Amino acid sequence: MKLGFFTMPIHPLEKDWRLSLKEDREAFLLADELGFSEAYVGEHVTDKAENITSCIAFLAWIAAATRQIKLGTGTINMPNAHPAAVAASIAMLDHMLEGRLIFGISPGGLLSDAELFGNLEADRNAMFVEAINQVLAIWASEPPYNIKGQFWTISTQKTLMKEVGQGFIGRPLQQPHPPIVVTAVAPFSKGVTEAAARGWDPISANFLMPAWVKSHWPRYVEGCERAGRAADPANWRVAKSIFVASDAATAKAYATDPDGPYVYYYRSLFTKLKKNGRVELFKTRRDQPDEEVTLEMICNNLIIWGTPESVADQLLSFQDEVGTFGTLLYAGKDWRDRELARQSMILMAEKVMPRVNAGAARQSTAAE
Repeated sequence: MKLGFFTMPIHPLEKDWRLSLKEDREAFLLADELGFSEAYVGEHVTDKAENITSCIAFLAWIAAATRQIKLGTGTINMPNAHPAAVAASIAMLDHMLEGRLIFGISPGGLLSDAELFGNLEADRNAMFVEAINQVLAIWASEPPYNIKGQFWTISTQKTLMKEVGQGFIGRPLQQPHPPIVVTAVAPFSKGVTEAAARGWDPISANFLMPAWVKSHWPRYVEGCERAGRAADPANWRVAKSIFVASDAATAKAYATDPDGPYVYYYRSLFTKLKKNGRVELFKTRRDQPDEEVTLEMICNNLIIWGTPESVADQLLSFQDEVGTFGTLLYAGKDWRDRELARQSMILMAEKVMPRVNAGAARQSTAAE
């Protein structure tokens, strides 16, 4: 199992924006130093807590400061941007990263963003499909382009001057395009099937109960079978909220503190998703009454914390429950305590993952 990083950072509302951005940047640089295989960052325009407004801009900021880690948009909210702008920016970013880019896409889940961009009442899934189809069509075709859709029309027919390069949209370094991933946030996600059928791979979100994470694998297999390609667990990424400390008391205090970054993270998500009628994401069974879904229950089920030995055991149990997957994405949180946050990532890379992989190897050998 590889170790990656995924952050849709939720910071205290009163925190200095400059400080939160610097800390988020430092987390990515630390992940690179520790040998994390890949790292993703989310984006929202209208959220004071989730205050990275452009994942492309953020990744461009850190591109030259990283060496080996693959960096991913996590995700581009496709209905909220013109497909030509996405195609051009992603192509340039892929060149800046020397081909270390992973292209994460989604319809976008923040309703205030949807309202801002005028698509609150629109079919955002249809916009998402049209947008990514147009991005791929731009990269696969020559100017002046002639891409017509329901929501966008793309052409440089009237202004093309090939001899000087006017009217041309650049292509990514990776051909035909960077690897594409989608973040799955719904139980039994149909989007996972459709993505797999197109050759894309899933990320299971860190705010989904294990039963719903488990439901993504059969959907992925279904899509791969439709496309005639092998369903390889190595291509499945699963995000988890994890805190590791050298002693159990410190781990418990930081991870369960009602005012700490982990509980704050889930309090924010729970508030938003409950208001938007999506409380089922936090249910342990589909017929569970809404009133049983509490912040305490959510945190108890979704936050893994402890010493390296304890966290490794919990991750192995989690893998037993949901099935084998290829990359564990450590979900970033606000750095309320910088040293504890850094130490958790260090322990995760240097102490937890070797134990997890050794344990998985023993389980595999025992099963043969």
